[in-house]
Formats: sequence, structure tokens, C-alpha cells
Amino acid sequence: MKTMTERLSKGLTTCIDKDIEAQEIAWVPHTTFKGVSLKHLIKGTETGGLLSSHMVHLEPHAVLEEHTHENQWELHEIIEGKGCFLLDSKEVIYVPGNMGIIPKRTRHKVVAGESGLVLMAKFFPALL
Repeated sequence: MKTMTERLSKGLTTCIDKDIEAQEIAWVPHTTFKGVSLKHLIKGTETGGLLSSHMVHLEPHAVLEEHTHENQWELHEIIEGKGCFLLDSKEVIYVPGNMGIIPKRTRHKVVAGESGLVLMAKFFPALL
């Protein structure tokens, strides 16, 4: 049986003028955070800049250090693994099925557990 991560990383996104096959999109290392890779499933070019969607894979114990996004709200949807989420001063456990809503200019941090973590990060307006 395929995991949700496998399904999403090989899935199809249907746009009005084209289809985007996720399996043809490469995982790329995050430019800042070690042990974090991204798969940019939907970019702002497909949405008029209104939203973007990215699979985020954190290796075991990898950390998305505390940061903010000046112009974007962000939505995390946890797909696989376990971790810790810090939203401003609130700390919660991330497990599959949980979500986190991050207003623009709000400090946040994610720490993967011993099995790693996979989440969908959606940005409004688009990050890329």
C-alpha cells in the first residue's frame, strides 16, 4: 500500500490550461535549512500569484529554524511522521492529520522527530 507521501509526490495537479505531474518535479534541498527538501507542486505562475503549494520533507531531527514570512499566510498539513511545531510562543505536536495556520509576520519553527516529517506548505499569496 502506498503512503500519502508517495501518492502526492507522484500525483497530478489539474489546472485550467494544463496538467502538472508531480513525479516530474524534482525534490530540491532547502537553500537555508539542512536536511530539508522541497517539491514545488504549484507555483504562483499557475495561480496568478495567489497561492503556491510545496511538499516539505524533513529528515529525522531536521529543523526549519524560527523564521517569518512578511507577505504570506502559510498553512501546514501534516502527511507523515511526527514533529514539534512552534507558532509564536505556542508549542504543539505535529502528527498526520494535524494542521497549522501561520499568519504573515508570525514566528514559527518545525522540528522533525526521529522518523522525520512530511508536510504540505501552502502559501497565500504565493511564495514562489
